[in-house]
Amino acid sequence: MMLAVKSLCGYYGQAQILNDVSLDAMQGEVVALIGRNGAGKSTTLKAVIGLEARRKGSVIFDGCEVIGKPTHEIVRMGLGYVPEERRIFSDLTVEENLAVGRRPPRPYTPQWTPETLYALFPNLAEARKRPGGRMSGGEQQMLTIARSLMGNPMMLMLDEPSEGLSPKIVEQMASAILRMKAEGLGIVVCEQNLHFAKLISDRAYIIEKGEIRYGGTMAELAADDEVRNTYLAV
Repeated sequence: MMLAVKSLCGYYGQAQILNDVSLDAMQGEVVALIGRNGAGKSTTLKAVIGLEARRKGSVIFDGCEVIGKPTHEIVRMGLGYVPEERRIFSDLTVEENLAVGRRPPRPYTPQWTPETLYALFPNLAEARKRPGGRMSGGEQQMLTIARSLMGNPMMLMLDEPSEGLSPKIVEQMASAILRMKAEGLGIVVCEQNLHFAKLISDRAYIIEKGEIRYGGTMAELAADDEVRNTYLAV
């Protein structure tokens, strides 16, 4: 088990947003955290990576407790994080953005280089000399993920990777995530888009009002109309 979250609570100021959230993810699988807007998906990832100032519970990554550690230290341990906002360096080219994210290879994990990432995201190969600010939203999303992969993480957390993308780019994103998984990378994906989650995920958790309401395989969730209608229907 690469990531094990136990009884995680997170706060915005005095308000408690997460209530005893527990989930886990293994190396080489894709786990989806699904829920309506405002359910607590993004807050969960931020609490895991240490971006929430107040949190309690347990987050074990690669056998080590990371509650209490700062974000930069958790990232150096090998947990990558791609936020919902596409935080690229808009004045830097694709090549330069990737160079910023470079870290040494880690044992027993996929090793990413600019060339392997250009193969993963052909759009970036065609735009390698283009400044990030002159790329489409979908290309910027690809660049953000590619820059995180340059850190050679053992696990990657993606926050709403399909949001606001065209259907064609969504298909390309799903294909890229499946190829990352095939390389042995563990991935946790926050998603509202159930169709996208079905394309890429092995297992799923549903979060509602800061609590995990369901956990099971994606096939089990796809077959359970009652759960989907209760927690995911608009």
